[in-house]
Amino acid sequence: MAKSISRNLHDVDLNKATLTTTLWKEILNMLNLKPKDLLDKSNKEYQEKVRGNTFTMTGWLEILVRCPHLLKAPIAIYRNKAVLCNRPNDILLLDSSARTATKALPHLRAAL
Repeated sequence: MAKSISRNLHDVDLNKATLTTTLWKEILNMLNLKPKDLLDKSNKEYQEKVRGNTFTMTGWLEILVRCPHLLKAPIAIYRNKAVLCNRPNDILLLDSSARTATKALPHLRAAL
C-alpha cells in the first residue's frame, strides 16, 4: 500500500539488514510502544523462547535485533513519526496531520 501512495520509499527488509539497538530504541520512542508490543505472541518461537521471561530493556532490544521475524506487523516511518501497520490502511495515519495542516486555508489553521 505504501508504494501506491508514494514513489519515494526506502524499504528495509529485516531478513537482509540488521537494525541496531539504538535505532530500535528510536523507533520505539516514535511509536510510543514497548518492545514486547511489537512482537507476535502467537509465534511458536516467541512461545518457546520469550514468553514467561523477564528482560531488561537491553534484552528486549536484543530480541528485536536478533529476531525481527517475530514482529507482528510492518513498521512505517515518515518525518519522525512511526506507525505499526496492523492493517494496510494504518499507513495512512502517518501523513494525516501534515496533509490537513497544509491544505487548510491560512485563516482556518490553528494559531501557534
